[in-house]
Amino acid sequence: MALRLAEKQAIVAEVNEAATKALSAVVSDYRGLTVEQMTTLRAKARDTGVYVKVVRNTLARRAIEGTDFECLKDTLVGPTMFAFSQEDPGSAARLLKGYAKDWEALQVKALSIGGRLLSADQIDRVASLPTRDEALSLLMAVMQAPITKLARTLNEVPGKLVRTVAAIRDQKQAS
Repeated sequence: MALRLAEKQAIVAEVNEAATKALSAVVSDYRGLTVEQMTTLRAKARDTGVYVKVVRNTLARRAIEGTDFECLKDTLVGPTMFAFSQEDPGSAARLLKGYAKDWEALQVKALSIGGRLLSADQIDRVASLPTRDEALSLLMAVMQAPITKLARTLNEVPGKLVRTVAAIRDQKQAS
């Protein structure tokens, strides 16, 4: 079924808006997936803040023009599905990596973060990126560590004194 010009423009505008807001993108080949599998993938994507869209390659080229993901143009061959991470950079990679393990038909072609094109074998590195909450907790732990260490060190002085006095008392009682 042929799309009218207005429909094509709407698709390009929608994907372009998602691409400009996205932190990372994963391009994959979805050939061979069933409708049920695609529905499951899309539902999980909505829950994790990932925008998933199957787009014709000519429309996709126009949609990613002028965005950080323009480097993905060369990978647009064959059936293409875009997954844009909206909340944290690794969410789309985590989503597609998990489903690619279960479904062999889903093949990751390439990914991009911050305008850099990464090959499909780099998906493990991107998927292991911490979420925003994990990154904040790591930062807080690093910031809190010196204070905690100082408090433990200062607390050790009276603790050592108490242990020494207790040892002397035990020694006197034993004599």
